[in-house]
Amino acid sequence: MNKKLIIIGLLILAISIIGKLIFNAARHIKVDDFKPAAVIFVVDSSASNQKGLNAQKKTVRQICNILDPEDTVKILRVSEDAYLIYEGAPFNGSGIDKAMNAFTKYDAKDYGTAYGVGLKKAFSHALTMKKEGYMPAIVVLGDLENEGAVEKQINWNTFSKNVQNVQKYAPDLAMMFLYAHPEKLDKVKETLAPVLGEKKLLVSPEQNVDKTVKNFVHALDR
Repeated sequence: MNKKLIIIGLLILAISIIGKLIFNAARHIKVDDFKPAAVIFVVDSSASNQKGLNAQKKTVRQICNILDPEDTVKILRVSEDAYLIYEGAPFNGSGIDKAMNAFTKYDAKDYGTAYGVGLKKAFSHALTMKKEGYMPAIVVLGDLENEGAVEKQINWNTFSKNVQNVQKYAPDLAMMFLYAHPEKLDKVKETLAPVLGEKKLLVSPEQNVDKTVKNFVHALDR
C-alpha cells in the first residue's frame, strides 16, 4: 500500500511540474497580431495608358488573390478625372472584372491623367479605413505621366508632405507603384523613400512586377 501511495504521489508531482512548465511556456508564446488590410488601387485608364491596361488589370487580380478573406479593396479609376468603381471583398473576381471592364474602356477624349486627384481620394480612403481598424495600402498602376489639367496632376513639390500627413494617423501606410518608366519610379523613390522607408515603399517597371507583387505581403507586415 505504501509503495502504491509513493508511486501515486510521484505521478502527481510529475504531472504538476509538467503542467507548470507547459503553462509558463504558453505564457511566452506571442499570438500573431494580424491586422486586416485595406488595399486601395489607383488604376490609370487614360488613352495614353491603354496599351498596358490589360496587364495592369491582371495585376490587380493577382494582388487580390494573395490577400486574406478579412481584407478589403477599393479601386479608383483615373483618367481625366478620378472616381471609385469598386469596393468590397478581394475575392469577388467577377465583380472586380465587371467594374474594371465597364469603367476603363478606351475613350480617345480621355487623355488626361488626374493622378493628383486619384491619390488625394486614395489618401482619404486610407484614413477612413484606418479608423475602421484596417492597415491601409495604396497601389498605383500606370505610367505616371502628367497630362491634361495641371491642377489635377501630382504636385511633386508637396507629394511627400501629403504622405506625411496621412502617416500622422496611419503610420503603417504602405504604397506600391507599378508599370511606370524607371525614370518616373526613380522620382517616386527619391520623393517618398525618406518618408515611407524601403519596406513600406515598393516600385517596379513592367519587367519586374511579378517579383515585386510577391514582396507586397511584407509591406503589409505579414
